[in-house]
Amino acid sequence: MKILYLGNNWIGWKVLEWLVQQNEEIVGLVIHPASAGKYVDEIIRASNVAPERIFDGSQLRNPDVLSAIEALQADLCLSILFNYILKSEFIRLFPKGVLNLHPSYLPYNRGQYPNVWSIVEGTPAGTTIHYIDEGVDTGDIVAQKRIPVDSVDTAESLYRKLEQASLRLFQETWPLIKSGQPPRMKQTVENGTYHRTKDVEKIDQIDLDQEYKARDLINILRARTFPPYKGAFFEEEGKRIYMRLELEYGDDST
Repeated sequence: MKILYLGNNWIGWKVLEWLVQQNEEIVGLVIHPASAGKYVDEIIRASNVAPERIFDGSQLRNPDVLSAIEALQADLCLSILFNYILKSEFIRLFPKGVLNLHPSYLPYNRGQYPNVWSIVEGTPAGTTIHYIDEGVDTGDIVAQKRIPVDSVDTAESLYRKLEQASLRLFQETWPLIKSGQPPRMKQTVENGTYHRTKDVEKIDQIDLDQEYKARDLINILRARTFPPYKGAFFEEEGKRIYMRLELEYGDDST
């Protein structure tokens, strides 16, 4: 099976590295521009793809880029933490479709920062492999795994758990994908949730004169604790004061 690989971040690097170890055929690579990507150099090195077969993810609507990708004759496209929305003219290039790995338990937390919203809204956390359609994380589900959110989890610790779970889920599901007949389950997106990048701005500022339930306030603070990012804040005397929460189980925990 010829694969076009779209990857970013640590999971994008590690899934690609694993596929290469399995001797899978990566015929092309699409990455984020250096200014918008993470682990870009590691992904390029892991791919063993010739420079002329490496494409800028911000240019996937460029007709020349689409033609070059079409010429690779890839059977399947894999999108692993790739942050650009794919359009129909791209999706149609792959006979076996485009599969995406999204670190949420779909249909909950489609879009951005699923680790944040599972804590703030109490929605299920997990990871999902699904087909890409023209919506945002709305395609048919191939496989998914739910991950517990512990009372001491912050956005960072939950994110790390989701990273590891996502890698395992991909490795476990790959034989089904490679068979050419992976299962497909329709999403009921109307029962789920969706968030844009800017939605966190609605919770980041803590109003010192507003009443909060203790649980809700704690959840916001831990959901926005992810060093080195600044997270939640309050304003006093014209200055912003940022907060991080540190949680641990006591020795007397049951």
